[in-house]
Amino acid sequence: MNLHSLLHALVVVAVLVSAGMNPSEAADNPQQFRAACEEGDAPSCGTLGWMYAKGTNVKQDTGQAALFYRKACDGRFAQGCYNLGVMYEEGTGVRQDTLQAITFYRKACDGGEPRGCYNLAAVYSRGTMVPQDNGQALKLYGQACDGGEALGCWGLGVMYQQGIDVLQDAGQAAAFYRKACEGGFMRSCTTLGAMYVTGTEVPQDAGQAIALFRKACDGKEWLGCSNLGLRYFDGIGVTQDTFQAVALFRKACDGENAIGCASLGLAYHLGKGVRQDDTEALKYYGKACDLENQLGCDNYAKLKTGR
Repeated sequence: MNLHSLLHALVVVAVLVSAGMNPSEAADNPQQFRAACEEGDAPSCGTLGWMYAKGTNVKQDTGQAALFYRKACDGRFAQGCYNLGVMYEEGTGVRQDTLQAITFYRKACDGGEPRGCYNLAAVYSRGTMVPQDNGQALKLYGQACDGGEALGCWGLGVMYQQGIDVLQDAGQAAAFYRKACEGGFMRSCTTLGAMYVTGTEVPQDAGQAIALFRKACDGKEWLGCSNLGLRYFDGIGVTQDTFQAVALFRKACDGENAIGCASLGLAYHLGKGVRQDDTEALKYYGKACDLENQLGCDNYAKLKTGR
């Protein structure tokens, strides 16, 4: 999958956000929030929506959640608009309606909720129910990034690296990938690590690459684990340690990363870091192939036929 495809794959952040209230506090005060909501306090309506969506100290009821999120949104509480947009996007508690989702994402973004800006940017980038408009996507990714949404920074990085509606600028891309990585979007750490491997608009630095791959892997970004495993397998930037490499390949493969599975198959085939075992090699080559990794498919066929 190329970077442009990745941009389109990151469609929406389908995660409901709380109204700044921790779960235990919300659980202790449901009637207080209900009374405040009835008096027109929009954040309290948003908190009630979240409680009903999650079933926190009330019987879970996504229909009620949608009603309270709508009330919060009508009161100009941007998180309520965002959450209602997610519910329309997923068809949870309301009839699925992408156009309604877009409407509420726009309200959320206009109200200062960066997740709304990101989701709206993704809609324009992909052309979902609206004409594709990369210029709008670029602007909205910028608003999301400026508002602290790491995915917005990632979107900007992809657009600058690919030159989508901006002059191609790998240096700017690296800066946005770094901001996304520091903001907690682990795939961006992996991407930035790869730039340090190749020296693309950053100084080639194996140590920086290792640190970024490790951060990504620790954050359960499985390609980061695979990339870190390959560094250990070949001894690039670190002391060669095939046992550590195998542990990382296994972690990546367990997370359904095809490169991790293919690499684990190779380790078993060569007997590096594990006891040589062609049966296990076939197993992991096959899994890599199932995950659409061509090298896994090729190695499976070669080992199976002995050619």
